[in-house]
Amino acid sequence: MQNVLSVADLSKTYASGYQALKHVNLEIRGGEIFGLLGPNGAGKTTLINIICGIVTPSAGKVTVNGHDILTDFRAARSEIGLVPQELVTDAFVSVWTTINFSRGVFGKKPDPAYLEKVLRDLSLWDRRDSKIITLSGGMKRRVLIAKALAHEPKVLFLDEPTAGVDVELRKDMWQVVRRLRESGVTIILTTHYIEEAEEMADRIGVISNGEIILVEDKAALMQKLGQKQLRLQLQAKTERIPDGLGEYALTLSPDGTELIYTYDTKSERTGITALLAALRDAGIRFRDLSTSQRSLEDIFVSLVSHRP
Repeated sequence: MQNVLSVADLSKTYASGYQALKHVNLEIRGGEIFGLLGPNGAGKTTLINIICGIVTPSAGKVTVNGHDILTDFRAARSEIGLVPQELVTDAFVSVWTTINFSRGVFGKKPDPAYLEKVLRDLSLWDRRDSKIITLSGGMKRRVLIAKALAHEPKVLFLDEPTAGVDVELRKDMWQVVRRLRESGVTIILTTHYIEEAEEMADRIGVISNGEIILVEDKAALMQKLGQKQLRLQLQAKTERIPDGLGEYALTLSPDGTELIYTYDTKSERTGITALLAALRDAGIRFRDLSTSQRSLEDIFVSLVSHRP
């Protein structure tokens, strides 16, 4: 798959001396959803602002569909749509007026049919004549997406697209994002909701202290760094784990009805067969068992918590 966005050796040091980005390298493939994760202050916003032409880099190069963001700014910027986290738009104009204006800002010829399609895809067509101030928070966020899509960009940045919205609306927004990807738009998603990245992204990038510390296909990442837990529901409550089972590092649930065994998916041997034999020898009987995969949130926390 061809890369649509290329970031090479990008750095940013502000006038205060604070270094927000340190030699960042990143390639985004056309037609993918890329989840960019990082704690507050990690450099996510600075990276996005540089790519979108809002902040000037100190060093490095960024190209969008082959257009350099510094030497060919207008062409590069026309390839990008940005949906900011903040709900910032003119409150007293209509939905139609605001997206039509956004299209004109980029020098695009009027195309009412295209704008109608955008609004219909975002379930906004019936509210096209409504003033922004009359819309709900979820509707306003959809308007921001419509504005970002008005000039037909190839790359769309969604900065915390579901921040502050309820769970039902968040899942509805996930469907909107999937439809955008299906239409050929490349999406870079930043989010504090790790389950959102786990649900949506094709690849995951983690940024910490201004450095990209990992880029990986989501499934491969969870397979490589994930751990599984075997949960054994006991037939009878127990007060403690028998001494002979110490090598398995078992955890006993607070109510004494469940034993939890954590094992590494990368190991050639999980140790489960030996554990079950040891439980039998120790007289521990169980009535059911289940396994669960370590979540992306667990992996993310372990990655950033070990950074200086």
